[in-house]
Amino acid sequence: MSETQTPDSTRPAGPGARTAGVMETLIGVADVTRAYGQPIHHGETLLLPAAEVLAIAGFGMGSGSGVGPDGRGRGRGGGGGGGGQALARSVAVIVSTPEGVTVKPVFDFTKIALAALTAAGFVWATWKGMAKPRRLLSR
Repeated sequence: MSETQTPDSTRPAGPGARTAGVMETLIGVADVTRAYGQPIHHGETLLLPAAEVLAIAGFGMGSGSGVGPDGRGRGRGGGGGGGGQALARSVAVIVSTPEGVTVKPVFDFTKIALAALTAAGFVWATWKGMAKPRRLLSR
């Protein structure tokens, strides 16, 4: 086995250690406990903020070889890379009162407006594209 143990950790050192660290961080961010904020007490009312939490990761690797050495005398090469991102946004506030529990959704008007503008742009581009078929067929 080519990986060795580090003295201060049970995680193996070597090529997979960095990837394991990134994945542990992303999984920690996407933990269910991150979806709910600290409860807020106001008299007999309890407010509990809720959020949508999303963690994304990706990586890629590749290698290749040529017929002969390249300009630096190397005969083959390879590499890899990766990245990730974590996102969170408020989606609701859970309100608990002596009369009962209700969920108040949080509306993100900016997101709604951007989605509407994007949809309108696609409709316009499709309409413009449909108006041009005669020109494309006549070529």
